[in-house]
Amino acid sequence: MEAVAPATPVLALQDVGITLPPDGDREWAIRDITLSLMPRQTLCIVGESGSGKSVLAQAVMGMLPTALALSEGTIELQGMPIPKQRADAFNVLRGQQMALIFQDAVASLNPIKRVGHQLEEILQVHGVPRSERRSKVFEMLSAVLLPEPESIFRSYPHQLSGGQAQRIVIAGALLLNPALLIADEPTTALDVTTQAEILQLIASLQECYGTAVLFITHDFGVVADIADTIVVMKDGAVVETGDAATVLSDPQHKYTQRLLAAAFLEGRVEPVKQGSTILEADSVCLNYQAGGMFNRQHIAAVKNVSLTLSAGQTVAIVGESGSGKSSLAKCLLRLEDVSSGTIYYNGEDITPLNGAKLRPFRAKVQVVLQDPFSALNPRIRILDAVAEGPIIHGVAPVDARKRASEMLKLVGLTVQAERRYPQEFSGGQRQRICIARALVMQPDILIADEAVSALDVSIQLQILDLFADLQKRFGFAMIFITHNLRVAAAISDDVIVMRQGEVVEQGPTLNVFANPVARYTQALLASAPGATRGAPA
Repeated sequence: MEAVAPATPVLALQDVGITLPPDGDREWAIRDITLSLMPRQTLCIVGESGSGKSVLAQAVMGMLPTALALSEGTIELQGMPIPKQRADAFNVLRGQQMALIFQDAVASLNPIKRVGHQLEEILQVHGVPRSERRSKVFEMLSAVLLPEPESIFRSYPHQLSGGQAQRIVIAGALLLNPALLIADEPTTALDVTTQAEILQLIASLQECYGTAVLFITHDFGVVADIADTIVVMKDGAVVETGDAATVLSDPQHKYTQRLLAAAFLEGRVEPVKQGSTILEADSVCLNYQAGGMFNRQHIAAVKNVSLTLSAGQTVAIVGESGSGKSSLAKCLLRLEDVSSGTIYYNGEDITPLNGAKLRPFRAKVQVVLQDPFSALNPRIRILDAVAEGPIIHGVAPVDARKRASEMLKLVGLTVQAERRYPQEFSGGQRQRICIARALVMQPDILIADEAVSALDVSIQLQILDLFADLQKRFGFAMIFITHNLRVAAAISDDVIVMRQGEVVEQGPTLNVFANPVARYTQALLASAPGATRGAPA
């Protein structure tokens, strides 16, 4: 009987090493990386920020920055060595033989061109006749399950939701049926149901087209759902590799164990000592107006939402994008005038207040936003950024800076860091600065709006622990807005589940997540990555 020749790997890396510039924080960006990827296989590369995951993807795509050098090893695509980095020969390979999906879908699209024309442009570059382009684009828009392809074709990127934009990017990547698809954190910023849809879409298209998928992520929940093989990276090196079932059930390396523990957070079990009611919303509604002069429409962003927040308590607000979570937060912060309903702070009706009358309230209700990169002024040193709030509210500059310095130490930053600028810090460090800036005001209430969604899982865990520690120390109440159900389970005492501006379920977090009553809550829990692994959600 004639022996069957083994299939050629779609991608093969052998002892690959890439050096960093002389002033880098280590000598090698990645080193001794060996892996292979077969057709229809999904290989997940997992690790924290700075582990070298994205550098590896850039090397495969021929997109390494000039400061980085491919110094050791070989990279083969379908049995052939890839060209030298940034060589023109990559223009033929990209799109036809391999494609890359970036994390930020909207940033991957040209904001001033209709998305359909951008997809046609890909076909044009690769020589597809003009008469065939539009039909191929519509075929792929249907394949990625976008509704009303004709309308989507004519849309600009800003008119799409995050999930729709990501589907457009996936459509562009698969237009020419490449053998290799590299997905670099493609679902990090998406809510759980959209994330589940995107993961299922990639899996179905992979099966349909026979594509090999190199999936880069920091989220072991995602890995548990899609991976055939797992490669765990730390500081540029592979610390563990194996089939998904083995690595997930019996991780050998301490770093892998730590990432898994961070990904599958346990629910908050300590009972909170609740004080008196500090914030109350009664039947709050918020309507936005849309359309022109003659066809104005009222869009109900928040519909009859009521909640009570006690001193020292944490309430999580969860739901998909567009569910009204952030709109409700704007109402509670009095950044929006409610259409109807009442908001009470320490028993006082603050709904009709504005301008200077809201000043005492503004000092005592602080916010931490999702993006720590855009939340800080790049021209202001962090000590001055943290001291700015107290100075605005009447604290002497010397005292404000002393208070800011103490708060920066509490969130884990050194004295030497005080004179540095925001761009000199990592994402996790910047979020610590934002937390310090909020808490230096000694607030009664902290509203955190997706405050950890942009961070990798181990940094998420550090920030959640920091929130919990500081809350015990200072006793503030917290409203934590998130689409990540594991985060909500880990940090909150009570949870409010929102959908299309309405509350569909609320109550103690453990009760709601253990025995959800609303079908929507059940669907959210089922959609969470890794839910089948027995995670808290």
